[in-house]
Amino acid sequence: MCRSIKTLRPPAMPEEATEADIRAAALQYVRKVSGFRAPAAHNQEVFERAVETIAQATAELLDGLEIRGAGAQRAS
Repeated sequence: MCRSIKTLRPPAMPEEATEADIRAAALQYVRKVSGFRAPAAHNQEVFERAVETIAQATAELLDGLEIRGAGAQRAS
């Protein structure tokens, strides 16, 4: 149905996750949970709203995470 959602935080990603990366992960999550690759017209609005809500929550999570040792790794 959809590929695995990848880790979006350093050091798993060499650079900061983009808005597109975050939205793609949110879309994959909603597809997996709903069981629909593409929703029917009568479910489109709630599907898109879920993607936006999850993308926003993901961005907030990534912004708030403290990655210990990240500075030390970059200095090497």
